[in-house]
Amino acid sequence: MSTEMGTTTTKVDLVNTIAHKTGLTKNETESVVNGLFESIIDSLKAGNRIEIRGFGSFNIRHKNQRQARNPRTGEKVMVEPKNVPSFKISREFKQAVSESLKADGE
Repeated sequence: MSTEMGTTTTKVDLVNTIAHKTGLTKNETESVVNGLFESIIDSLKAGNRIEIRGFGSFNIRHKNQRQARNPRTGEKVMVEPKNVPSFKISREFKQAVSESLKADGE
């Protein structure tokens, strides 16, 4: 497979790529990217679900109280119930990435 696994794309990389593709300055692009992230966080804080067609959806999932083990000591501990953000990839997104990786592997 010619794709190098384990590399990370950072927010700076995203800003640079988007700025190059759109012709916006890096500062303008960074403001847009930050605004998008803040909007997603604010919507989730308000209990709203976010759906971006062709990309995926963000929502909050409730995790019930459960018993777990401390990996160092093996001691049983109770994990309190909590709400956690969740992301589900759209079918189109998944297919596009899968097809791209298949083409790279040939």
